[in-house]
Amino acid sequence: MIPEKYVSLAKNDSSKDRSGAFSLFDIENFIRRIIKNWYWFVLMFFLGYSLSWVYSKYYAQNIYASNLSLSVSNNTASYFTPNQSINFIWGQGGNQDGIYLKKMLLSRSHNEFLVKELGLFVNFSTKGTLKSTYLDKNDSPVFLEIDRKHLQQVNYPITLLPKGNNSYEVVLPEEGHSGNLYNYEIEGFQNIAEFPKPANKTIKLNEWYTSPNLRFKLVPNPVTPSIKLDNIIVNLETVNQTVNGIVSTINVDFDKEINTIMIITKTGFNLNGTVNFLNKSVAELQKKRLADKNIINKNTDVYLQNSLNEIRKKLDSSASVLNYLKTSEKLYDIKDRDEKSLNKIKDLEAKKADLLSKVNSLNSIRTTIDNQNFDRMISTGAAGFEDGFFSASVSELKALYLKRREMASIYKPNSEPMIEINRLINEAKAGSANSLRSYYTRYYDEINKIDREVAEANSDLVAYPEKERKYLDAERGYNMIEATYNSLLGRQNEAQMKVATNQSDITVIDPAKNLGQLPVGPNKKGTELGIIGGFLFLPLLFIFVGEVLDNKVRNIKELLGVTKIPLLGVIGNNNNENMLTVLQSPKSSVSEAFRGIRANIRFLLNENQKSKVILITSSIGGEGKTYVSINLASVLGLSDKKTILLGMDLRKPKIFGDFNIDNKYGISNYLTGEVSIGQIINNTKIPNLDVATSGPIPPNPSELLMSVRNIEFIEKLKEMYDFIIIDSPPVGLVADSYELMKYSDANIYVVRHEYTEKYMLKMITEKYHNQEVGNLGLVYNDYNTKQGYGYGYGYGYGYGYGYGYFDEDKNYKEPLLIRLRNKIQQILGKK
Repeated sequence: MIPEKYVSLAKNDSSKDRSGAFSLFDIENFIRRIIKNWYWFVLMFFLGYSLSWVYSKYYAQNIYASNLSLSVSNNTASYFTPNQSINFIWGQGGNQDGIYLKKMLLSRSHNEFLVKELGLFVNFSTKGTLKSTYLDKNDSPVFLEIDRKHLQQVNYPITLLPKGNNSYEVVLPEEGHSGNLYNYEIEGFQNIAEFPKPANKTIKLNEWYTSPNLRFKLVPNPVTPSIKLDNIIVNLETVNQTVNGIVSTINVDFDKEINTIMIITKTGFNLNGTVNFLNKSVAELQKKRLADKNIINKNTDVYLQNSLNEIRKKLDSSASVLNYLKTSEKLYDIKDRDEKSLNKIKDLEAKKADLLSKVNSLNSIRTTIDNQNFDRMISTGAAGFEDGFFSASVSELKALYLKRREMASIYKPNSEPMIEINRLINEAKAGSANSLRSYYTRYYDEINKIDREVAEANSDLVAYPEKERKYLDAERGYNMIEATYNSLLGRQNEAQMKVATNQSDITVIDPAKNLGQLPVGPNKKGTELGIIGGFLFLPLLFIFVGEVLDNKVRNIKELLGVTKIPLLGVIGNNNNENMLTVLQSPKSSVSEAFRGIRANIRFLLNENQKSKVILITSSIGGEGKTYVSINLASVLGLSDKKTILLGMDLRKPKIFGDFNIDNKYGISNYLTGEVSIGQIINNTKIPNLDVATSGPIPPNPSELLMSVRNIEFIEKLKEMYDFIIIDSPPVGLVADSYELMKYSDANIYVVRHEYTEKYMLKMITEKYHNQEVGNLGLVYNDYNTKQGYGYGYGYGYGYGYGYGYFDEDKNYKEPLLIRLRNKIQQILGKK
């Protein structure tokens, strides 16, 4: 049980084998505590399961989700929608047009319009026996229509109770009415004077209910709901509160295979409400998208109409001049006209008029870009070209200007981000300017070419008389203005045709529908596991905290690893009423343990000595040193060794009661010289065991124990006995035992399981390793034998239980876990 190397190491080389420190947390003991308190975990499991079941059935609000998928066409370039080339500026990939639409769907302006349009700030619910259920507006038999000009109290539940005959009782809360009211027109709060709680009132349909904090009427639902409600609870919210709540429930994703397909999801407490909102939201977005696409064409139509009005005036003026020449000068019939040259000039000047009109359109586009007035941009078709790169550069430029305005509120003008954004703007402006410059160059080249051809044709008309040439010039001017007018009119028709035939580039693939979808939340399984886990965590937490704060010795292996003091034996729990276990239960496991200590103590003694003095002490009272002293003395006496037990704990006499000895005279009387040695030695039932009790408590116990008379007393007893067992005072309270150890041959230090504090072992451990105390061994007392002595130690002291070896085996019952293990092994054929 005690390897001899421990003793030799302690005696011969203690400087190399220092003690350690107890761990803050003992995982083995923690697990033992958990197993010991298993019933708390079972109780907490059932409590948690019951609570989670009640929550899921009666209190959890189901959350539903509906989906809508749509396709975003991205085959046209527009100034007012993002273009793919913007990706190269900001490093974004995929469908930028779809990202733009996603931001639109989640924007405050879009959702605020829907909130006001659909009246979503009016929420409906109904109260059941245990919980409230949220309703869609169409699930209610009546709609609540507020007077938006009247101040309203928000977050103030209004209960409507059906009373028959198209009437409802309006029931307001007993408390909570406030003078801080919401104005839906200005979307802000205003205060009014205090007022008493509005009285409950029964109103009919379409009848106004008016109070200082509310004004509304009930409008019948044109569709009869399928659910009959006993009560309807209406709660008003602010517009901002409703918008924020809606935006937080919308999610937009893109299809993984086709990134132009968007999947929009809306969650809410009512399935019909999510379906109606999604369909309405996308319908409004389609209208907005179509309106954005038509802005260019409408701007172009307005621009062309203004140009036509101006050209019309010039055309009328030119026609008047031409008519004047025809009537006054009689020049309408010119003889020998060179029709070939005149027609050529007419065609050339018509082309020139068209080119000049396009140049004017280019000027309008350039001015719009320079002034950053993108909302007035006209189509490039008005300038006679369709250029995707130019449209992309304008789109980029618009996006960059918007980005710069956002960044200006964050960064300083000369900061690196602002310098970079300005560089990108200059690049985009240069790109658009280069595109326009190329068209300017082309048009002016064509105009110059036409002018040269016209000049050549004019050379053929030089021979005409002055009057006829004057008429021909007027006619050519009229034809040129007319050609310009016809060109503008044709382009206006194109712009109007685009407005009439334009369609939204958003196509709904699958609209949102109520298909009886199951709730997507709350995660009842997760909540159930969370509640149960929380309840199971409580006893675990208490056990953990108890383990961390616990400073008692509970682990034999750790005790020996820290102190490095040899272990003489482990004593199990004493079930007897007194301490004479060896005498009353000689076949018990505890008695056998004391016999093991008797055998192991030889490692601490010098076998050549005739008489041996064994001192037994502990840290404090209650650890069982007296119990160990009595039973160790008993087993020595029963082994035919002449033994005497000395009760030298003079401050707290104990031994006399167990042996039925009168404590009138004892060691304290002898040390003071009152009695002789023979008067304090008492015989016991064991022939070879005598006892000397402590005697009356003296006023100076330490001086008596340290006196020369006490040393002489022990020397006299050595001549009379083989073993002298000293039950000494605890070393954690007084230092008497350390002095007595100078005269002992072996010292036993008693450590009680789950009683001795770890820090109390520090002093005896240091003295042992400093060789101030020699021949020391530990006895581990009061260990729970149901755990087995070998648990955490490995020496197997718990053998015998259940095998008929000890007296306790007749009442032994295997623990539940052992019985379950054996049963499983039996089923599997392993036993």
